[in-house]
Amino acid sequence: MTTQPFISQEELFGEPPIETFDLPGAELVLLNAVWSRSDGDLLCKQLIDELQWRQDKISMFGRSHDVPRLNAWYGDPDRSYSWSGIEMDPIPWTSTLRKVKERVSEVADAEFNSVLANLYRDGNDKVDWHADDEEVLGPNPIIASVSLGAARNFRIRRKDRSLDPINIPLKSGDVLVMSGSTQRYWEHQIPRTKKVLNPRINLTFRKVESSA
Repeated sequence: MTTQPFISQEELFGEPPIETFDLPGAELVLLNAVWSRSDGDLLCKQLIDELQWRQDKISMFGRSHDVPRLNAWYGDPDRSYSWSGIEMDPIPWTSTLRKVKERVSEVADAEFNSVLANLYRDGNDKVDWHADDEEVLGPNPIIASVSLGAARNFRIRRKDRSLDPINIPLKSGDVLVMSGSTQRYWEHQIPRTKKVLNPRINLTFRKVESSA
């Protein structure tokens, strides 16, 4: 399996270690341990209980199937979101999510008005290859992805398949920031695995246009 090709890593006093990736047409930065592993695990447990999770269904080949994970959409008013025919209206921010958003905005140097929360209950839950390229996100969206709980592999590949997929292990407390033309030329997935028995929460912070 291909491992991540990072070109630099730096330790800054009071700041998380940073990894950048030499990928054509993509801007990817991994901020390691923005939260400690113990704090990330604690936050995962808290959000499992706190957020209003939903089990959505998706139509494939004329049949309805459960999405292989749970979702929740939180954000500012009039920031609705849809993907694969699933409509999501924003739930008001919880105090916990708002604090997480403030920290993520600080380390990513970007403003966000919504978050898609994904709960992977164990290694059987997954997300297939896709790009976060919905029109409401704009042509070059900044998406900050927070990992909490069990470590999972994030895989990314060129849409034109011109390069082998890249594997990036994401640990509890890490933040992966995707920006620039990443969503235009690349797609990503969290594959299923039998090795993971514990839950993982992924918080993907975004800035969407108003739906009003």
